[in-house]
Amino acid sequence: MNILILGSGGREHALAWAVKQNPKTDRLIVAPGNAGIAQLAECADIDILDGSAVVAFCAANAVDFVIIGPEAPLAAGVADATRAAGLLTFGPSAEAAKLEASKAFTKEICDACAAPTAAWARFTQSAPARAYVQAQGAPIVVKADGLAAGKGVIVAMTVTEALAAIDDMFGGEFGTAGAEVVIEEFMTGEEASFFILTDGVNALPIGTAQDHKRAGEGDSGPNTGGMGAYSPAPVLTPALQSQAMEQIVLPTIAEMARRGTPYSGVLYAGLMIENGQCRLVEYNARFGDPETQVLMMRLGAQALDLLLACAEGRLDQTRAHWADDHALTVVMAAQGYPGAYARGSAIRGLEALPESSSQMVFHAGTTLTDGQITASGGRVLNVTARGATLAEAQARAYAMVDAIDWPEGFCRRDIGWRAL
Repeated sequence: MNILILGSGGREHALAWAVKQNPKTDRLIVAPGNAGIAQLAECADIDILDGSAVVAFCAANAVDFVIIGPEAPLAAGVADATRAAGLLTFGPSAEAAKLEASKAFTKEICDACAAPTAAWARFTQSAPARAYVQAQGAPIVVKADGLAAGKGVIVAMTVTEALAAIDDMFGGEFGTAGAEVVIEEFMTGEEASFFILTDGVNALPIGTAQDHKRAGEGDSGPNTGGMGAYSPAPVLTPALQSQAMEQIVLPTIAEMARRGTPYSGVLYAGLMIENGQCRLVEYNARFGDPETQVLMMRLGAQALDLLLACAEGRLDQTRAHWADDHALTVVMAAQGYPGAYARGSAIRGLEALPESSSQMVFHAGTTLTDGQITASGGRVLNVTARGATLAEAQARAYAMVDAIDWPEGFCRRDIGWRAL
């Protein structure tokens, strides 16, 4: 079959890598892709936020299956457009994707189905939001309601920091995403990611992971899109996964169906775990990044079969098969990230690194310039390895990091520290 993946980051490179291994794949196109993706698939220059452009491209290229990677095209209704055109599609509708596109919407869903989550309040004006924070005290969490490329969440450890976050959001720092602000109770515990496929009725857990959001070692420094991840997450025991399914995920799916907006795609639940109980931090309507890199490394070619079963509404006949191993990915980012950073620096040594089912470098922000791989984003490479143990996966990943010649880049040296 001919498959189109929308997106250009490390998540899409990992998805493309897994899909390419499946014999069902005849032709693989990624739009717009990146320099690493271009080594295994065709790249197409189309506007992935324009549903009609995507539909026209699919018609011209006899595409059978569309996999939507990032959240922006989901929120823009691209899945609605492709489904309306009769295309088999992986990814929720715009209405269902509000589980990620609106923090307040997710909180309303949790309240409606009694899913455990943090106490919260919503605001459309600065003054009442500031008064609420001063009454509640710190630590407290301030969130831009809309999509802010993973950067619209401020975990404020002081009231002063929370008030500054409110001023920034209502002051336009996150554009329209900050027109409404959600303020939440600060939850303590250990955070982990739980990934579930759902066709709107059935649900199939397909893996756990832990991300490292902070830029610095020991989880210090500013929040980022993610500096590394590992799978599985030991903290998410089978008992906790069952609890999360029964108390959070299945009630959410049922509530979405009850509202006439069934959710079809991957549901990524960020969970906070404390004292043997889990609460929902947030939902994402797409695979996590960099969690996808470790999930795909462990799923391999069967990933396509799972995504197809989800899109075709037959998850009740499907199960995920896991190798009994571990995967770990280290994000190499441009110096200065998540703040200002330079683009265009050359990355050397990649061609000498192994590419196998146990070791891969997934590209996140790269361009091919005059035959040379160059950095074109903040997060640039995802250096990923599998091992019989997490320590073995970590050692392999960092050995690959050390073989990459890129003085303008940096990484955390402690990915996996919680589990190890």
